Amino acid sequence: MKNKRFENKVVVVTGAAQGIGRGVAIALAAEGAKVGLVDRSDLVHEVAEIISKENGSSHVVLADMETYAGAEHFVKEIETNLGAIDIVINNIGGTIWTKPYEYYADNEIEAEIRRSLFPTLWSCRAVLPDMVERKKGVIVNISSIATKGIHRIPYSAAKGGINAMTSSLAFEYAPYGIRVNGIATGGTEAPPRKIPRNVNPISEQEQQWNQEIVDQTIQSSYMHRYGTIDEQVGAILFLASDEASYITGSILPVAGGDQG
Repeated sequence: MKNKRFENKVVVVTGAAQGIGRGVAIALAAEGAKVGLVDRSDLVHEVAEIISKENGSSHVVLADMETYAGAEHFVKEIETNLGAIDIVINNIGGTIWTKPYEYYADNEIEAEIRRSLFPTLWSCRAVLPDMVERKKGVIVNISSIATKGIHRIPYSAAKGGINAMTSSLAFEYAPYGIRVNGIATGGTEAPPRKIPRNVNPISEQEQQWNQEIVDQTIQSSYMHRYGTIDEQVGAILFLASDEASYITGSILPVAGGDQG
């Protein structure tokens, strides 16, 4: 029998359509949460269908989380359809291009930051006012051990920003009963993305650079392997749950020993 750590809790997962976000959303619903599924892809409806078939509760919100308007939209939609938000798991982000830093164009650097930092900044800004008023809430921000890695410096900078905001938010909002933590994910095995982050075919050189990232990630891990989605999900749900009630301001690496 499944634990019901999130029974009667309203939990939002951003980037819920694929990968880790999808796994987190399904696991939360299985533990009794009313899950807000936020993504800009229609694929998120497939996750809602899976949850419904297991008699779980969810609500889909299509939103562009690279904008504050998108964050405001999901908050209003979830509050209207599921109730006040108890927990938010900010999962949006991911490297678009992989190459040495000197090869990044200025617009590519800006796009990486918009993709992997701003959705978390906007989401936290949007959910905090009600959490402050209610004097309770939990935020889990998904970061990465790629803060120390190769061939994706703008992404590394974005995830370093998430680590910094996580620590500072935890310090600032602890007096309001709000916990803020982060998960620094390591290399994670996942099915091929149905919608790739980079829609253009990659060159042979880019494939080589990408393989160098894979090799470095495996070498940096004490366990010398990629993790599974379930291994990430378990850690995320722990920090989101009341089992972690005395933990805030922490960045937990889930990377087989790699600290990032």
